[in-house]
Parts: sequence; structure tokens; C-alpha cells
Amino acid sequence: MQRQIVYTPEFEDWLFHVLLPLAAYATLAGSAYATLAHAREAMFGVAAASLLLLFIGIHNAWDAITYHVFVNRGGEVNERPR
Repeated sequence: MQRQIVYTPEFEDWLFHVLLPLAAYATLAGSAYATLAHAREAMFGVAAASLLLLFIGIHNAWDAITYHVFVNRGGEVNERPR
């Protein structure tokens, strides 16, 4: 994200590309650590981390597509032909 010069990352980009994945992987690691003492609760942690990573992936894919459709084509919003 820092090497490219075309787009300046905003807070939402840092949130969905760095902070939330870090939180999901930390939850997954914490769940793995807690498995021996609290197996049932650890499975909920794994499920929460998996869902968070799924939603992050969906958001990032949607964000990339909308960027390419609306910005990458010369900066103009494309309209349907009449």
C-alpha cells in the first residue's frame, strides 16, 4: 500500500487491510492458545476470526471492483447508453 503513488490510502483502507486482519489473526492465535483449557469457547473464537476474515475479503474485493469501475477508467462515472 505504501509503494504505489496513484492512490493515497484512507483510514478505511488501513482498517480493512491492516487492523482488522491483524485482529482476526490475533483472535485465531489466542483461540489456539486457549484450546487446551477452554475448547468450546476457543471454537467460537475460531468462528469469529473466520467470519471476520470472510467479511474483510468480501469488502476488499468489492472496494477493488468499485475503484476500477469508477476511478480507473479516466476518472469519469460511466453511464448506461440510452
